[in-house]
Formats: sequence, structure tokens, C-alpha cells
Amino acid sequence: MGVELTRALVLNTTYEPLSIVTSRRAVVLVISDKADVVEAQDALWHAERLSIQVPSVVRLRRFVRVPYLRRVPLTRTAVFARDGNRCQYCGLAADCLDHVIPRSKGGTHTWENVVACCRSCNVRKADHFLRETSMQLTRKPEVPRRHDWVYASIGFPVDPAWHPYLLAHSA
Repeated sequence: MGVELTRALVLNTTYEPLSIVTSRRAVVLVISDKADVVEAQDALWHAERLSIQVPSVVRLRRFVRVPYLRRVPLTRTAVFARDGNRCQYCGLAADCLDHVIPRSKGGTHTWENVVACCRSCNVRKADHFLRETSMQLTRKPEVPRRHDWVYASIGFPVDPAWHPYLLAHSA
């Protein structure tokens, strides 16, 4: 089967983002009348008696109660997504992580203390406090917003069709 698998954003009936599924799973949700296509890609999938546009965003027909607020786990992929894959000291492409307050000097492994950085800045800063160097952060590191889990969980650019639904529910 030569079908390229892409991803689709699943929305609750309230248009709140719930999860990311494969495009195949999104098609199954639509065919089984569990979801409606909100945004579609240009591609079509063909079956013996059916052709369906590949969904990019689907909305469930029944409300799903989510009993918790999802937290973005602190991972390398998530930090790079938060920082736009850019060094937070010089702005070049990032390829490693840095603890703003070094762990050897009491720094914690938390969102507020970890940034993406390039190898050159990481070596230059080494095991020093920022005040001991001539370096500065381009922006203060912070915990990602409510729906940034989407960006962190996929680790690649998000389909532009998703942006209105992610922005509408960020808080």
C-alpha cells in the first residue's frame, strides 16, 4: 500500500485540541461517523467504493471529557520546539541543551533552567553562571503554554491548518 502517512489534529466538540493521530486513523474516525473533517489536505485516498480527502483536522461528534490538564514533558525535542531550534545565546542553529544555572552549582533540570544552544556557546559558557560570562539569554526560558504539547510531541513543523485551533485555545 503506497499511502504516505501524515498526521491529523483531533479536536473535541468544543474545538479544543485533544490529540494527534495518523491520517489513516483520522480517516477511520470519519468513515465510522465518529468525527467530521474540519480541514483537509489536497490528497485523496481511494477504496473500492469510496474516495475521501485526507483529513488534516477532524472534530469528534461526541464530547470527550479530559480529567486533567496535559503538561508538556521536559524533553530535548520539547525544548528545541519551544526555542525554535535556535541557540538562546547567539541565535544560531541549536544542537544541544544548556542549564542556565549549571547543575553542578545547584541548578535544576526544569523548564525555567534549560535552553537550546549551539555547541560553541555551550563550550564557551561551560560550568559558569551567566553573570560570570559576557553571554546573555535572548529570552527567559519558561514552561510552554497549554497546547504546546502538540509542537513538542511531534518534533517537526506543524501543519499550518492546525494553527487557528491551537491559538484559539492557548491560555
